[in-house]
Amino acid sequence: MHKFANPARFIRLSDLLLPWLMAVTVILLTGGLYMVFFASPDDYQQGATVRIMYVHVPAAYMAMLGYSVMAVASASSLIWKHPLADQIARAAAPIGAAFTLIALITGSLWGRPMWGTWWVWDARLTSVLILLFLYLGYMALWEAIEDPIKAAKACAILALVGFVNVPIIKFSVDWWNTLHQPASLFKMGGSSIHPEMLWPLLLMIGAFKAYFFVILLWRVKTLLIGRKIRALRMAQLGDN
Repeated sequence: MHKFANPARFIRLSDLLLPWLMAVTVILLTGGLYMVFFASPDDYQQGATVRIMYVHVPAAYMAMLGYSVMAVASASSLIWKHPLADQIARAAAPIGAAFTLIALITGSLWGRPMWGTWWVWDARLTSVLILLFLYLGYMALWEAIEDPIKAAKACAILALVGFVNVPIIKFSVDWWNTLHQPASLFKMGGSSIHPEMLWPLLLMIGAFKAYFFVILLWRVKTLLIGRKIRALRMAQLGDN
């Protein structure tokens, strides 16, 4: 990965990948939405409200993926001193936070008709809420420390410490008695979801994932360009 450490090379790679990723996002999202509204049946218990699943589940996966990207990038920064790792982690934070908020909101909308309440202090709900606070804390820490080197190191440590929450979210339904159902999509022995619901769900997960990487590459590119502009301005001030 160090061959992509050069910002100019990374920007060229981003310019090459972004159109393809955007095309994949549009194709998967179009196919997924078509299947959600015209091919996927209503649930025999939940009725049409089951369609919230096609936004809630992908958003929840992206919430965990976003923080995982932050943790891996932070480890690369602290251990291997990868020069772009901090920017990747910083770029992923607001995207992951947005997906986490979407997961919480859609979860509440889905839970109201099923559980009879908007919110319960369920193990998974609580751990996802903590994840949102970790995202917000990470972004606030970046803004609070003026020195970018110190900010990057402090944020990397926070991201790695907070990563312990990701497996808690994943396995909370197995470790504790929660209102959430056990894993039904990715599990040993194959998915227990009916194919008419499984395929649109997989398409929506794929669309959300492609969209995540579109925004991630775009944000990293924007951060690198902004850093270059600031460096040029500092150089001009130094000459003056």
